[in-house]
Amino acid sequence: MKLEMQQRTKQFAIDVWRLCEKLPHSREFNAYVNQLIRCSSSVAANYRAAGRAKSTADFINKLKIVEEEGDESQFFLEVIDEINTNQELTPEIKRLIKEADELVAIIVASIKTSRFQ
Repeated sequence: MKLEMQQRTKQFAIDVWRLCEKLPHSREFNAYVNQLIRCSSSVAANYRAAGRAKSTADFINKLKIVEEEGDESQFFLEVIDEINTNQELTPEIKRLIKEADELVAIIVASIKTSRFQ
């Protein structure tokens, strides 16, 4: 499961980057795009770091960062979905919103499981 989630979170970051390169280049969009790229890549980087945690507490702390960054990614995707005027991008934006939601749900379940071990 760990390697599968590492790949899934990395693919999420890549897919978000590919979406962002298709969005308009304007001061307003760039502010959201830059933040979205940061938080989506942080999901993958911090999930990977969780695999090297020194203790259960460290593991949980790193997963909490993944949870926060995943939720932030979902927020920016939702905002972009609402302001997006290119309807061709809508299905991909919706898919990434769903993926962010699923990743956060998996991470929350992992945090709960880790607390009771």
